[in-house]
Amino acid sequence: MSLVASDGEKWIRFLRQYGPLPRNESMFDEHISRSARRLKIRQISFKHPLEDALFSVFRTGAGEPRSVVLTGTAGDGKSHLCGRVWEMLGGSSKEWSTNEIYFQLKNVVIGGRTVTVHVIRDFTALPDTDDAGRYVDKSELLSRMAASLFADEPEDVFLLTANDGQLMEAWRKASGTDAVRTRGMLEARLINEADPEPDAKLTFLNLSTVSSTAVFDLVSAALLEHEGWSRCYEEQQEFGFFGPRCPIRRNYELLKAPLLQSRLRSLFQLCDFNELHTPIRRVLMLLVNAILGHPEAKEQLLLPGDVRGVVERGAGYKASVYGNLFGANLAGTKRESLEIFEYFSRFGIGQETTNRIDNILIFGAEDEKLLPYYQSLMVEDAFYGATDRFRAAQHDYVEGPENVTGDEHEFLDMLVDQRRALFFKIPPDLADELELWHMTVFTGAGEFLNDVAGPLKAGQPVGRKIVERLVKGLNRIFTGMLVSTERELLLATSLSLSTARVSQLLEDRIPVRPRGQESVEITTRRGFPSLDVSLPGGKLCSLRLNLTRYEFLMRVSAGALPGNFSRECYEDILAFKSSLLSTAKPHETESGATELSFRLLSLDPMGNPIDETVEVAVA
Repeated sequence: MSLVASDGEKWIRFLRQYGPLPRNESMFDEHISRSARRLKIRQISFKHPLEDALFSVFRTGAGEPRSVVLTGTAGDGKSHLCGRVWEMLGGSSKEWSTNEIYFQLKNVVIGGRTVTVHVIRDFTALPDTDDAGRYVDKSELLSRMAASLFADEPEDVFLLTANDGQLMEAWRKASGTDAVRTRGMLEARLINEADPEPDAKLTFLNLSTVSSTAVFDLVSAALLEHEGWSRCYEEQQEFGFFGPRCPIRRNYELLKAPLLQSRLRSLFQLCDFNELHTPIRRVLMLLVNAILGHPEAKEQLLLPGDVRGVVERGAGYKASVYGNLFGANLAGTKRESLEIFEYFSRFGIGQETTNRIDNILIFGAEDEKLLPYYQSLMVEDAFYGATDRFRAAQHDYVEGPENVTGDEHEFLDMLVDQRRALFFKIPPDLADELELWHMTVFTGAGEFLNDVAGPLKAGQPVGRKIVERLVKGLNRIFTGMLVSTERELLLATSLSLSTARVSQLLEDRIPVRPRGQESVEITTRRGFPSLDVSLPGGKLCSLRLNLTRYEFLMRVSAGALPGNFSRECYEDILAFKSSLLSTAKPHETESGATELSFRLLSLDPMGNPIDETVEVAVA
């Protein structure tokens, strides 16, 4: 056997470095670049959605010279884009591959003028002082940058990158009038507020504004279409690497399958709608772990040389792509430390289930009504489905109850694995029948994607029934009573607080269907679903409708108690109610009036709201 690694094996070894391995995160991009050059493999790459906006600032034919602040979370690709700009300007790739943080290029022509370009690829890692004497300290460098932003004809332009929190902390420490102006400008741009310095010579790019779904689409295509995979097929071994029984090959092919791609993409969309951002590095890590993960491999990621042993031991099932997508191959502490797995764990896939799903898994082989589902979802998957191991454990669990001690049985762990697999295997035409999204914590997630996000993206209105059910949930929280009405929003308070658990003093009724200036509807605000309540006088109050709030309101609408799902959501809705009451500004009693009147809210036997006017004499 040759000791020289083949091209396919080199590709897997290179790919493995994107996985959940211990590393210096701040030098990740440089490490990957050096590894690619050493192995002579093309890096996984794609055109970043903000690439054109960044490059256009530094091109020779650009407008007047201006600086760029590139921010985002760790792993968003800031350092990689910086390196691309550096090389575009004529900088040395060899110099960039060093551990240097601060770079200078003099006599660069931008927009017809000659300037000095300063590149700071990670401001947090920048040394406090510069041994080469290019700057005195960090504060002095920031002050110089701030001055260039407001100069009529700046001689210096900067490309500065930093994580968003660290960026603002650095500018808070900077002194001087220009630095204070810059800090205020960056704070406004970071949270999308009105820019106090629109004429400043600064382009602000926040990579975290790129959606997780867009990142997934780009990363997935770049990874799965890389030419390294064709080398693996060329080198396949019948009982070893990339052969028919190789889990690496099986996981790669499953990850390419349209159904798994679609279902995985839905999870990333839902992360976006739950305001959870996943950077490029973490998406890459997730997908690589999905392909190479195995709990018994070194660092829980397979190498080509591991495959033959895994096949011979019959341990291929432990490499299941369905479990690897949730970090099942990793130790608990490692998995919990990586936010992408923590985000996916919030869906509860594997723990959540329905009676029908579990009946298919447990009794499907013997029940003629369930057999067609069992056949298509389990038997036809000979790799990770109804294997001999699964059938043996299933039989022991069903036929030998004396072998079951409490919740301890091998088959119960298998059920978790198979529920996860079914989430990705149930075809679209069976999704409603088998209640796919009831296999997650967010039972309304499918409806949210199809009936809320889908129409909004297409520029169409959200169905009235959806809005009415949300209003019913709001009414039950606003009043603290089991209200059944869903055609009007009840603004109620109490004599003590607007946040009181039970509120029976009715301030106003806002119709769901438009009536004059009043209405309740779902719109898009800054690319995100928003529940908008239009009040008398043209006033508007909006509730950002993320996935968790949607699920919460729909569950309350269906009869769940507010405290059963999310205390934070409950408080958010009460805060929205307070905002509505404050904006509505109910009429005050006229000066000199001898009576106060209240509308006391109660319910009829069907849960319909009834209000009775109660008058109280003023002493």
